[in-house]
Amino acid sequence: MTKLSLIDFFCGAGGFSEGFRQQGFEIVKGYDHWKPAVDTYNHNYGEGKGVLQDILDFQDSIELIESLPNTDIILGSPPCVSFSSSNNSGKADKSLGVKLTETFLKIVAVKKFQPNSKLKAWFMENVTNSTTYLAREYNFNDLGLHEWAKKHRLSPAKIAIRIEGNSVVINSAEYGSAQIRKRVVTGEIISKGSLVVPQKTHGEIKEIFDNDLQPFKKLGFIKAILPKPNSKRSDELVSDPIYPSLQIKQSELTDHFYDTGLYSSEWKNSKFLKVNHPYMGTMSFPENEDRPSRTITATKIGTSREALIYRSEYNRTGDGEYRTPTVREASCIMGFPITYQFIGTEGTKWRLVGNAVCPSVSRAFASIVRRELKWGDVIVPCVQKVLDLENVPDLNSYEEKAFDAPRKRKSGSRFRRHPFKEGNITVTLSNYDILSNEKEASKWLTSIQYGNGEGFPSFNYHEGYYKDIEPIIENLENGKEFIQMINNGFSEKIATKEHLQRMYEEQHSIGNYLEPTVLVEFVGELINKLEFKEPVFIQKDIKIFNKDAVPKKQLFALYALNKVVTIANHN
Repeated sequence: MTKLSLIDFFCGAGGFSEGFRQQGFEIVKGYDHWKPAVDTYNHNYGEGKGVLQDILDFQDSIELIESLPNTDIILGSPPCVSFSSSNNSGKADKSLGVKLTETFLKIVAVKKFQPNSKLKAWFMENVTNSTTYLAREYNFNDLGLHEWAKKHRLSPAKIAIRIEGNSVVINSAEYGSAQIRKRVVTGEIISKGSLVVPQKTHGEIKEIFDNDLQPFKKLGFIKAILPKPNSKRSDELVSDPIYPSLQIKQSELTDHFYDTGLYSSEWKNSKFLKVNHPYMGTMSFPENEDRPSRTITATKIGTSREALIYRSEYNRTGDGEYRTPTVREASCIMGFPITYQFIGTEGTKWRLVGNAVCPSVSRAFASIVRRELKWGDVIVPCVQKVLDLENVPDLNSYEEKAFDAPRKRKSGSRFRRHPFKEGNITVTLSNYDILSNEKEASKWLTSIQYGNGEGFPSFNYHEGYYKDIEPIIENLENGKEFIQMINNGFSEKIATKEHLQRMYEEQHSIGNYLEPTVLVEFVGELINKLEFKEPVFIQKDIKIFNKDAVPKKQLFALYALNKVVTIANHN
């Protein structure tokens, strides 16, 4: 029997195509403007399958669209970066994303309505908010096909593509991927005139018995099946975490046996943003392995709130104690087979993986197409078992990383850090005025922020303010001991304002002085060790806070951080 055929636009690494291949579809062509994506596509689907071309080339050329292969299926996943809410806090220009998407829809419309069309279905994947920037429906006029429609005796006002009602938000974890990844899929089974949504196969434990589902695949499961990244070279067999019948030699497993350890300055910054963010909720640090992974993103970074952080398999403290995932771990979390190869540097490979469509999701839609067209189910995914490592740049080194060149921050980088968030307030050490949102570092300041939202009231305290509150703290439980600890030993670790800035930029302490993130961390640890029978401070004779009752810990933090500011600015 002839296979159903497909063509894939914005094909990237080929995740959309992979799910359909696993359901027995024939991959005809994949188009992308990024060479590493085309190289990766050609490596995995055959030389000549991937085509290096910008989809905007089709925007004003009907002839070019008509010259494309006629296939049963059209896939597309327009670049999500301009639609993503994380791009410039969601304020990025959306016009390019709209243009790319509408060019794709134009191709679909031509192939759908051309004489003797063989198109049976089309699907488009993007970030969840992308459809808010698209029209509810597109007629031929909207897609620049006025003359083409008239030529083919179609009304230019006829609806060619419907977005509303043909879109659904899909969580990849509900279809067998080991990550929570929500994306919108838009499309149509042509014979039905609408999108048919595949039934989910996985769910939370509380759902599985009533709905005949399998439990979510956990991050820890993926990590447990794969060998540890610090393993020695071996010819033992490795099983694929997602496709257990697929086995290869450990020595043939690419992009996994290398050290992704982070400098302490990197993972500590990520930890702070995850568990102690000024106005956002708490996240797990390191990752919660009893749940599906959080979303694999296109940028591999170990310092951000969104970074994926694991504890390293190496026995290290500080530098290298935590690590980011390997490219192979990330690709398995996405649902790629361990035989699938990515072409490029580590950063390129990570981008290829993070930008891809989860094969588990595309496989579910491929299965729906087969079912609707009465082609029958493919129960066991057709996974590529022949391993092709020729011309694959392998990241494996089997070596432990040397932490001898920490990255430096830019000159004049801003600093803002608080020891803890408690009582819905934070006491902050910064090198710029948070109230006026100074763009550059100026001098060291102590301030307080009220509330969990960005832009909540903030107040600066003048240098030497610690002297005003010292008598109050002395009369509190643990007060005298705390002041003694600050004055004997801690104060000597505070450098001048210039040296504090230098240490922050170089991301390490110098001599007996502590780098500012370490200073704040130390203050937090010191205060958190104190036990208070009555943890709340009630203001009486002096107004320190804009609240009558605050945690005593925040009063102690204000004392310590204001002393840092006073000593630094006057040394």
